[in-house]
Amino acid sequence: MGNPTILIVDSDQQVRQALVQALERTGAVCIEADGGVQALAQLARHEETALVLTDVRMELMDGIELLTRVRSRWPDIGVMMITGMDNTKIAVHCLSLGALDYLIKPFQHEEVRARVLAALDKRRLLVEHRIYQETLRDKAQVHARQLERFFQVSLPSMAEALESKYPYMRGHSARVSTYATAIASELRVGGDDLTQIALGGQVLDVGKLGVRDDVLQKAGKLTDEEYAHVMTYAPLGLRILEPLLEEAPIALRMVRSHHERFDGRGVPEGLVGEAIPLEARIAAVAVALNAMTSERPYRPAMTFDEAVREIVRCSGTHFDPRVVVGFLAAIKAGRLERAP
Repeated sequence: MGNPTILIVDSDQQVRQALVQALERTGAVCIEADGGVQALAQLARHEETALVLTDVRMELMDGIELLTRVRSRWPDIGVMMITGMDNTKIAVHCLSLGALDYLIKPFQHEEVRARVLAALDKRRLLVEHRIYQETLRDKAQVHARQLERFFQVSLPSMAEALESKYPYMRGHSARVSTYATAIASELRVGGDDLTQIALGGQVLDVGKLGVRDDVLQKAGKLTDEEYAHVMTYAPLGLRILEPLLEEAPIALRMVRSHHERFDGRGVPEGLVGEAIPLEARIAAVAVALNAMTSERPYRPAMTFDEAVREIVRCSGTHFDPRVVVGFLAAIKAGRLERAP
C-alpha cells in the first residue's frame, strides 16, 4: 500500500514541525495546513490521505467542524484530534463524532508515533470492514438477480417439459408456486426466502421426468412397488437441481422434503414436526391442495372447499398446524384461491 499520507492541521507552525519530525520517522508522507479551510483544500488535492491530525481550537473553522466535513466527504480518511490539557472533554466528544483518537499537548514523539500507528491500523480495519460489507451486499444483489433470471427463464422450461409430457399436470408447477408463496407470506416469510419458495414450487416435480410413463399415467391404484418407484422422484429431482441451485438451499429443501409428514410418517427421512424445514411444510400443503383439486387419471378432482376441509382435517398429522393456520389466513385475505 506504500507509505501513508498524513495531513497535520494546526495554526502553530512549531507544533506542525514537531509532528512532522515525529511521523516522518515512521515512513509517513506528511503534508501541512494552518487551518480548516486550507486543510480541505489540501485534501481535495491529496485524496490518498489516510489520516488527518487536527487541532481543536482554530480560527475560521475549528477542529470539530473540520472533523465533521472530513467524515462526510471522505469517510475513509481517519481523523485524530490535537488538544491542550484543558480541552480533553471536547476531544472525547470528538470521538463520538467519529474521531479515531486524540493527542494531548505537550506530547512526546514516541507517544505520537504509537498513537498514530494505532489509529492508522484502526482506520485500515474500518475500511476493510466497509469493503467487506459492500462485497456482501453486491453478492446478495447478484444472487438475487441470478435467482430471478433462473426462475423466469430456465426452470419454468423444465416444468413445461414435464407438463407437456403429461397433460393432466398442465399448470401444476405454477399453481403450487402460487399457493406456497401465498401461505409463506402469511407466515411472515419475505425477501430472498420468499423468492426461493416461489422457485421451489416451480421445480418440485422435476424428478418425475425419471418416473416410468406407465406408472405416472396409470388409471388405477398403484401397487406398493409402483408407489415406491414414484416416490423416487424427489431424490432424483434433488440430484438434478443441486448443481443448478447451489445458491438456493430453501428451494432444494422443498424438493427433498415436501413429502414428509408432520407426524413423522412421511418420506424420505421420516422427519417429525419442526425437524421438517418450514418451507417443506408449506410445500406439503400447497402440493396437497393442488393435487386434490386437479383431475387425475385414477380419480376426479375435489372442489376447492372440499380440499380445504381435508387439509384442515389432516392438521397435526399430515400437515403442520401452524402452516394450516397460515393457509386459512391466506384464503381469508384473498391471497389464495383456486388458481387456473
